[in-house]
Amino acid sequence: MKPLRLGAMALGVALLAATPAHAAAPAPPSRPTTLPLTVEERRLPGAVPREILQGSGFDDVAPGFSRALDRARGLSEAELLAADEGRRLWRRAVDRAQGRGPRAERHEGEISRDDDRPLYWARLGMTRALREWQPSFRVTSRQRAALIGAVERSSRGQDSVDLPAGGAVKRVLITGFDPFQLDSDARRSNPSGAAALALDGTTVDTPAGPARIEAVVFPVRWDDFAAGTVERTLLPHFRPGPRRVDLFTTISQGRPGRFDVERTNGAWRGGYPDNVNLSRTGVVPVPPGVPTVRPQPQWTTTTLPYAAITAARTGPYPVYDNTAVTEIPAGATEPVDRPDGPTPGSTAREGGGGDYLSNEIAYRATLLRDATRLRVPGGHLHTPVLNFGDGNTDPSTGRVSDPVFVANRLAIVAQVRSITATAVASTGTP
Repeated sequence: MKPLRLGAMALGVALLAATPAHAAAPAPPSRPTTLPLTVEERRLPGAVPREILQGSGFDDVAPGFSRALDRARGLSEAELLAADEGRRLWRRAVDRAQGRGPRAERHEGEISRDDDRPLYWARLGMTRALREWQPSFRVTSRQRAALIGAVERSSRGQDSVDLPAGGAVKRVLITGFDPFQLDSDARRSNPSGAAALALDGTTVDTPAGPARIEAVVFPVRWDDFAAGTVERTLLPHFRPGPRRVDLFTTISQGRPGRFDVERTNGAWRGGYPDNVNLSRTGVVPVPPGVPTVRPQPQWTTTTLPYAAITAARTGPYPVYDNTAVTEIPAGATEPVDRPDGPTPGSTAREGGGGDYLSNEIAYRATLLRDATRLRVPGGHLHTPVLNFGDGNTDPSTGRVSDPVFVANRLAIVAQVRSITATAVASTGTP
């Protein structure tokens, strides 16, 4: 390669010398503007992501997407491809979780159908392919970032929510999260994401009638939340109209061995590192251009029927009405734990769900509920922590899955379904 470059340089000098003085030198060909890989994407070559993708059959997603990108003849074609292939990945993950589609032959049984992790790692393969793509036509950094955004939204189900019109069926929207804390254990799964895949597009029967559930998944990244990914996704379904939601709940992984219905959400970011190892501390920022409440409140409150949910027999895990918060009382300077919710005029430091992105999504969703004057049940549900079985807890030697891990995830997902049905049946009660 080195002699070839020197030869090309010498040829360029000779051509420049032969160019008339009044003629402009030819412009050098422009190089495609790639983008640096993210922390999440740089985890992809690890043994655990590779095994999860191979064992689920999702290892064909990124290579197939790369080949399709190379066939794109212009930016508009690439834009359609990014959105279409993202939706295809979401639908494939949903189908797999709900027992449709082919089974993977490799590592059969290791990566069970209920697993949320193949979607996560396959999506990262797609976004990495876009960052490294070398098209034959000009693509700016901004345009490339927009293509990545299209894959992010469509592969999370955010642009394919399809709630029915009319009064015959209750309309329910739930949200889940990606796996997180992957530097300490890349094997982690998130039962809230698994629940989203298992319940998306399903109908549950309740004493109040059938309920159609639609689901989306969000990233564990502070900056995406500040940019408005939550509000952009939820707002079309919170506005008045025949397909407006009748109930919503954001869902995330919480404490070991229990579900929590979080009574109060706080307007504070505690700074714990996210999936790209960034920390953000301060008041939850409200993105411009979305309805909001002014002045921005320190606290928002659930309207989910917490009394009915905690009283019902929804599954093997106990369900709690969590009223605790951490606040700085009015006129004080130090934070204080309050078991029974905030006091008047206090400043938020932790909602019932803490000060991480689970609290933040609950705050954002319920703030948007209030800003749009949406008078329906809505709030946040924390699931139990999903753990591996005894003898499989060391990430350096452990398997990517085990029977206890799968059984617990299935039990959590089933109880999320039951809690959702209970909430629908109890609509109108506190």
